[in-house]
Amino acid sequence: MRPRIAIVGTGAVGGYAGAHMAQAGEDIVFIDFWPENVETMRAKGLRISHIRDVPEFTVKVDAMHVTDVQQLAKQKPIDIAFVCVKSYDTAWATTMIAQYLAPNGFVVSLQNCMNEETVASVVGWGRTLGSIASSITVDLCEPGHVRRAAGKSGTRHTVFRVGEVHGRVTDRVKEVHRLVAYADSAQITSNLWGERWSKLVTNVMGNGLSACTGLISKDIIQDDTLRHFSSRLGSEAIRVGQALGYELEEILHLPPETIARAGEGDAEATREVDEHRLNEVRKAGGGEHRPSMGQDMVKGRRTEIQFLNGFIARKGQEIGYATPANAALTDIVTRVEKGELQPDKRHIIDLRLN
Repeated sequence: MRPRIAIVGTGAVGGYAGAHMAQAGEDIVFIDFWPENVETMRAKGLRISHIRDVPEFTVKVDAMHVTDVQQLAKQKPIDIAFVCVKSYDTAWATTMIAQYLAPNGFVVSLQNCMNEETVASVVGWGRTLGSIASSITVDLCEPGHVRRAAGKSGTRHTVFRVGEVHGRVTDRVKEVHRLVAYADSAQITSNLWGERWSKLVTNVMGNGLSACTGLISKDIIQDDTLRHFSSRLGSEAIRVGQALGYELEEILHLPPETIARAGEGDAEATREVDEHRLNEVRKAGGGEHRPSMGQDMVKGRRTEIQFLNGFIARKGQEIGYATPANAALTDIVTRVEKGELQPDKRHIIDLRLN
């Protein structure tokens, strides 16, 4: 029998992955707290489009506002709950869905940042899985419409990585892998924590810079000062992760050590990183998207800066490793978010931290 699935937070990633599951005929309910999004999905379905190469589709879905979730008590219990909310909403969203889980039901964190511990604090480690969506470049551009700033990645890049917190390959991780693979390429990992930290580094290098400058990825990468500051951010995050014992995976299709050394000023590593990143944005459509935190800033939403660069700064402080670039960026983004500063690349240039 097909599992009963809930998507908790039908934003960009949850909407994209869930729509493909629904299109494939899975038993799925979509939960969100944006009324216009829910009403549009109910009336018109969930629309998925790509910037190139992939036909647009709209799928009819069962959509619920958070105020309707109590109705789940009258329905079949949830076997798999994908929590796809912003990190600051993880605890309450997990608590909300936990009471509707089947006896063997479990929660999958399909989010940025390191949220498995928060999920486990609600449902227990035995009911917690993780999934990373790597370089997926999606945004909820209007109610009921998720747009991807690319085509499918396929064999060029593995988008979804799914794993148990203990690293073993289980039947349930195979099931989650099957579900996310409807949307794009996927793999099961025995190194969830290393994958999670590696994705954290990727987000640390780009999200906050977009949020505080107002620029899309391409404009950030083509600016020498911003690109080198990005390497500095990544280097600090990599060194903190290594010190904490994580086995890091490839980051931006580069070895972690190369990025780390580039951020520390190594000339050869800097040339390698510069060449790779500039070549990426010279490709058709390369970097023509706004990272998720940049999208949040444009929409006037709260950002995840404290769960990304702020998290790196706090972890660095705990182990006695200085992270001045991440600490400075956290402060700048927080001030832009509060309206104390306007988005401008001068905020980074004036730091003179490269």
